[in-house]
Amino acid sequence: MATPTFKIKIYSDGADLGDMQAINKNDFVTGFTTNPSLLKKAGVTNYLEFAKKTVATFPDEPISFEVFSNDFPTMEKEAHLLHDLGKNVYVKVPIRTTDGQSTAELIHNLTAAGVQVNVTAIATTDQVAESLAAIEPGTQSIVSIFVGRVADTGADPRPFVAESAALTAKRDEVELLWASTREINNIYQAQEAGVDIITVPPAIIAKLVSHFGQTGDEVTMNTVKGFEADIKATGLHILD
Repeated sequence: MATPTFKIKIYSDGADLGDMQAINKNDFVTGFTTNPSLLKKAGVTNYLEFAKKTVATFPDEPISFEVFSNDFPTMEKEAHLLHDLGKNVYVKVPIRTTDGQSTAELIHNLTAAGVQVNVTAIATTDQVAESLAAIEPGTQSIVSIFVGRVADTGADPRPFVAESAALTAKRDEVELLWASTREINNIYQAQEAGVDIITVPPAIIAKLVSHFGQTGDEVTMNTVKGFEADIKATGLHILD
């Protein structure tokens, strides 16, 4: 089976440590991202314990962990605690709190203190510019644009991606990340647009590994064979 290679960095998006270890066997996966919804889905009951185990398991791969609070003093304390878990940790800070306040000042204070941030939940070019202005020059950071969620609104996300890539290209220490990936083709779209990183859910990585390089005829045959297997499994029939 052909092995995919990419110019763009591919991170896996999830919070199941077993899945992360299995996915890490793919050479094209070079980092990880997590978020509160993924922690809930994975059944994580102790966030810091999970984070420590993850850093110990993957001491060299970039890993993003998100702050939980919405008041700035607590967010700052959480960020420093997460940052101290390892040199490979990026602290995810949403561009807005739940009451709509900008986190730009917090992002500036953290990056000025040397905390690598991953500014998340970004859905507009103005928010990208706001993030870049807040990040202290010289501190490695990530700006995450939620392309799939923007597309879910019915908008064409391509101008948003192109403008975001142009803005971040001016900062060598800041990488642009395509988040909320919906399909394998998003990887190629992100790569072509000049995005630095794309975070991909395990289910899509599994499809990439199993389907990569298939011809159209192979897709057809795999499809009809799958239908046949399901017909037999259900016992359904048309003729008596």
